[in-house]
Amino acid sequence: MNIITNFEKIKQEIKNNSFQNETKIIAVSKTFSIEHIMPLVEHGHKHFGENKVQEAEKKWKELKKTTNDLSLHMIGRLQSNKAKKAVELFDFIHSLDSEKLADELSKRQKEKGRNLGYFIQINLGSEEQKGGLEISELKNFNEYCVNKLNLSILGLMAIPPNDKNAEKHFKKISELNKELNFRYLSIGMSNDYLQAVKYGASHIRIGSAIFGTRS
Repeated sequence: MNIITNFEKIKQEIKNNSFQNETKIIAVSKTFSIEHIMPLVEHGHKHFGENKVQEAEKKWKELKKTTNDLSLHMIGRLQSNKAKKAVELFDFIHSLDSEKLADELSKRQKEKGRNLGYFIQINLGSEEQKGGLEISELKNFNEYCVNKLNLSILGLMAIPPNDKNAEKHFKKISELNKELNFRYLSIGMSNDYLQAVKYGASHIRIGSAIFGTRS
């Protein structure tokens, strides 16, 4: 499997299907070794996603010091007790979904003098196993994060329910994103990224379609 060929193919598909100037590809490198990821780093790609703080720290802490402009995205559920290390390592958090977590991230980024970008995660299917706010909680939570904590909220993030109807869910979250006047939208993965682009995804999270099947 050629990682660069896969990546360039996805870039071209997005270009052919997008009316936006740019959709950022977050190369989801979770579970893959840094040796497996390095060809894409050396190719010049800048955006990578991880879902566990400890794993990300082992792979990326030193590399970020020596590689210009790398952006690391936290795409998994984040516990508030991991907020300190998350703020030190990540540049974007895609899974903001509670006041407790928001409070801790705000506190830690002030301590570190950092200003991360945040996406509020929405639980579109009210699925217990997934993180995210209910839609009814969204407006008040956004106001809390922006007005009280001064967090940089960029947009919404969601993982649609596995009901083979991703387009319906992408349409819904795209409408919510527009209602709140957000500029960015984090939706779409390896199996549905072109549908996500159709509904205005600014960030898509691609793992296996680039790096291959995880062992």
